[in-house]
Amino acid sequence: MERDTYKQGRYAAARSAKSGRGQEHKGKHSPLTVRSPALQSAERRQRKPSAPVKKSFWQELVAGPTEPKKRRERNEKVSYAIEGKVAPQIPVRRKLPPLKRGAEAAPAREPVSRDGGARSWRKNGPSFAENIAERLQVERQRGRQRVQEPDFEPVQVMSKEEQQKLRELEMSLSRTPGKVDSVLLVVVLGLVCIGLIMVYSASSFISAHESATGDPSTYFQRQVISGFFGIIAMLVTARIDYRYWRRFSLIALAVALPLLVLVLFFGTNAYGASRWFRIGNSFSFQPSELTKLALALYIADWLARKGNQVSSFLYGLTPFVILVGLILGLVLLENDMGTAIVIAGLATVMFFTAGANIIQFLLAMVGGILIFMTQAFKGYRLYRLLGFLNPFQNVTSINLQLYQSLLALGSGGFLGLGLGESRQKTGYLPFPHIDSIFAIVGEELGFVGAALIIILFLCLAFRGFRLARRTQDMYGALLATGITTWLILQAAVNIGATSAFIPYTGVPLPFISFGGTSLVISLAAVGILLNISRYIRQPEDPALSRQTITRTFKRKV
Repeated sequence: MERDTYKQGRYAAARSAKSGRGQEHKGKHSPLTVRSPALQSAERRQRKPSAPVKKSFWQELVAGPTEPKKRRERNEKVSYAIEGKVAPQIPVRRKLPPLKRGAEAAPAREPVSRDGGARSWRKNGPSFAENIAERLQVERQRGRQRVQEPDFEPVQVMSKEEQQKLRELEMSLSRTPGKVDSVLLVVVLGLVCIGLIMVYSASSFISAHESATGDPSTYFQRQVISGFFGIIAMLVTARIDYRYWRRFSLIALAVALPLLVLVLFFGTNAYGASRWFRIGNSFSFQPSELTKLALALYIADWLARKGNQVSSFLYGLTPFVILVGLILGLVLLENDMGTAIVIAGLATVMFFTAGANIIQFLLAMVGGILIFMTQAFKGYRLYRLLGFLNPFQNVTSINLQLYQSLLALGSGGFLGLGLGESRQKTGYLPFPHIDSIFAIVGEELGFVGAALIIILFLCLAFRGFRLARRTQDMYGALLATGITTWLILQAAVNIGATSAFIPYTGVPLPFISFGGTSLVISLAAVGILLNISRYIRQPEDPALSRQTITRTFKRKV
């Protein structure tokens, strides 16, 4: 009887627990708050008990010999029984015989006591088998009336305080850096070397006629100085752990935005655009180049902190559109459509990579394209668009730069005219060392030289996105995605405009064109990519892996 009572109580407790869990999940949709395993592990390490103190020979001699473990346990059991207490015994669970449908449960067999008398269990209540039969029948009736709900655990989330502690713990953990991505480093240094050579070749004629001394290496010397500072910036950013840039991302954006406003009033106006701060007679600074890096740092941090809220309209899409729209508006006021396209591209790719809602994302893109189209049909941009539709008309006015670029690419042939033998740079092609430097490359180095530069940029894209794919934390993955998209998209816009694949717009070719601000900021961004590559250890669950997302969902379900 005691055994039946114990089994009935245990069965009822299990059923009540199961029904309680289902009711709780059915009535309450609030997620469960859990603690991070990393924080629990860190706290356990702090509360680690001290090691047992070893006794000396004389202390053990005074205390006497210790009992073996088995004998000590046996003595404890004996003493426990002597004190008059009975150790609780857990009954062994036995399988019940299968019940036949429609048939009543067989009456329990009345056991015979030791004195030969019969003892009836029916007098004290129903048997255990009858209780089971009743409960099964009730459950069948309930199952017909209600639809069975899926048995899964509620989504578990961490509180804001827990997330803040986890971020602080992540920043405080020391990591051992490895080797940098040597292929990425060689590709970037190769592009810089080609750029120095081509800047000297493309600017020699203009530099000799513009400088008072007739020195053909004026632009080349300035580019060498910018490359020197850019290499130093790359080495510094490659040594600093990329996680620490999260602390300064908001400060960098707060510095870049006022500069975009100030350049509209105090900047140097050249060729219809106000983009630069003039520093002396030889150097200038372009705030939009700094804005690209600051925006990539801030958006990576912001999206990594948002988590699943990126897909929501109120907390994800709305603040993203407001921030990016403000920056694009300031850049468009500078009459710099090319830089606006690059900024919009890197921000869009990062937002999509972080897990944006595809429907909201497409609606935002359609709205952004409509706004860009309204700006594209104004002023000189309209004439460039008309010239793109027919590049061999008006070759002396609106299509001068595009026509001369195509002429330079076509006259280069397969192997080119030779280094320094360009004819278009002698006053025919505008800006041969800045926006149109790819055309000079095609003319002097031919198809081989132009294809070599395109292959190097493709290698840069492959290594950069591969790096983002293998990064284990979301911030590093988004940052690598943004920097790689920025460099590759800017190169694609420059090469596409020079070869008449897209309407002409003025953006420098990264690492190749003349421009101190562009070269220094681009090399600093590459240094961050190299630092990210130092912490790649072929993780099983990278941050941007579909397998990781699926495996995490299966754990919760």
